[in-house]
Amino acid sequence: MEQQQPSHHRQAVALPDPATLKRLALSDSGFVFDPVTGNSFTANGSGLAILRQLQGGSTLGEVVAALGAEFEVVSPVAERDVIEFIGQLRNAFK
Repeated sequence: MEQQQPSHHRQAVALPDPATLKRLALSDSGFVFDPVTGNSFTANGSGLAILRQLQGGSTLGEVVAALGAEFEVVSPVAERDVIEFIGQLRNAFK
């Protein structure tokens, strides 16, 4: 029985542009604002944690590990959630 998803998924996920991530303004309430485009959206606690990790230059693996530790989530679930959120971020910045 396989216990974890293969880690090769991590290599296939394209992270959002670091310059875009760094310019985002994040509030503790979950409000996310892009001052260049004027776009905004709201993120939950785990979304904010992911954004803060990405703004700090963390790799996908580091983000997954941090999310798993902070929210007590097993690695495959954390990885799935991070990859899903990254996809939403890419769509938000098209």
